[in-house]
Amino acid sequence: MLNLEGRVAVVFGVANKRSIAYAIAQKLAESGCTLAVGYQNDRLKAESESLIAGLPSAWSFPCDVTSDAEIERSFAELKSRYGTIHILVHSIAFAPAPEIHNDFVETSREGFRIAHDISVYSLIALARAAAPLMTGGGSIMTMTYYGSEKVFPNYNVMGVAKAALEATVRYLAVSLGRRNIRVNAISAGPIKTLAARGIGDLGAMLRGHAERAPLGRNVEQAEVAGAAVYLASDLSSGVTGEVTYVDAGYNVMGF
Repeated sequence: MLNLEGRVAVVFGVANKRSIAYAIAQKLAESGCTLAVGYQNDRLKAESESLIAGLPSAWSFPCDVTSDAEIERSFAELKSRYGTIHILVHSIAFAPAPEIHNDFVETSREGFRIAHDISVYSLIALARAAAPLMTGGGSIMTMTYYGSEKVFPNYNVMGVAKAALEATVRYLAVSLGRRNIRVNAISAGPIKTLAARGIGDLGAMLRGHAERAPLGRNVEQAEVAGAAVYLASDLSSGVTGEVTYVDAGYNVMGF
């Protein structure tokens, strides 16, 4: 396990014990990070606090990422509490259910806007707020999926949003690079999280992935979290603007 003692990591998207963000938070805590975990609203406060109860020195705070005022308030509090932060994890994605399940051509203007605001623009907003606190440089990472490049049934507008998210990673990498802030994405294979259950035919996706991936299996949350720790560490000091695949090699297959 890499030693990240003395570093402060801010994690957004810890929804439940099966979420990728929770696995990342666990691995970062095991590596010695001090954790701050953002949750969406007061309705999720009790669940967030129960999730981080077993993580040493973790603190949770409310932050609706669709509100610039809330983001500003949250990072002012983070500055007051920690002074400096080193790692930002963005594991946030959402689209209204009809935009996932309907034929893609039926995507509504409002559904498209919501998907991109929450899944993409929030990374820009959080990076902008975090950068002044990363006085010694830092690592920002987000979660993406291969549906950004190839068409997957029932992924629809989220595939378009993930493509925009990956482009955003590249532009942020250039924007923040001179401050020694690295920005990367992790593209995980399909994982049986509660969020993924909202995608139709998840079971078929998992079976097809395991059959075609070079490793002959699906991946686990802990494997994605391991890549996140690497990107958070100095071992990846020369890596920015990249999409790191943690998908058992599925993305290299043509057929």
